[in-house]
Amino acid sequence: MMTTLHITEQEVAKMTVVEVAELAKRLEQDDYTSPFEGLQDWHLLRAIAFQRPELVEPYLYLLDMEAYDEA
Repeated sequence: MMTTLHITEQEVAKMTVVEVAELAKRLEQDDYTSPFEGLQDWHLLRAIAFQRPELVEPYLYLLDMEAYDEA
């Protein structure tokens, strides 16, 4: 599985529904050894969403940032 922040368009084009589901599962479980691993997966899911939104549609909630009140 690709886990770098420098994913190419060709790599995204080759991703399967199963690979995206595994990526989403990792993000849902949020069981990473470092925050950077989770961030890499999040960036990967985001890159897939831009190039192949149909693969990410069931997992868009993982990309949404909730609004918060700083007051």
